[in-house]
Amino acid sequence: MQAKPKRQSVDLSAFPDLVMVLLGFQVQGWRGVPALLRIGRGLRALRDHAPDGLLWDQQFIYGWNHVGIRQYWRDPDSLERFTRAEPHSLWWRAFLRDAQTCGFWHEAFHARGGVEAIYINLPRPGGLAAFAPERAPIGPFMTSRDRVRADAEARRG
Repeated sequence: MQAKPKRQSVDLSAFPDLVMVLLGFQVQGWRGVPALLRIGRGLRALRDHAPDGLLWDQQFIYGWNHVGIRQYWRDPDSLERFTRAEPHSLWWRAFLRDAQTCGFWHEAFHARGGVEAIYINLPRPGGLAAFAPERAPIGPFMTSRDRVRADAEARRG
């Protein structure tokens, strides 16, 4: 006789400001392979020396040329500190200068409200961009914090 499935849930009350981030990196040409390898080294370094606020992360593969990462952050402030500090800030600026036939995307879901996303150099964005109307990441929607705030306000309105 088969055992009854074990059902579990979680108590997130200790994490009121939790942020879940989904990220993807897509290689679109041979020139992007070295960039993918650098991303892999960077992700290993994060796992070996997790920044303050990173609770857990997981890496997975969408396809032969598309890797994904799921991260859980304690709060938006720790996530923002990480993104603005080295080595992340160096990686990000280098990618924006030369995407090397690669695409990148992230989607962030905030427990206190608000969802935001960015898609860069992708031939056909998926995720939220597959069904939500596009909004240019300029002006009041330039930063992740601004996009989350606008989304949370729109949901309350």
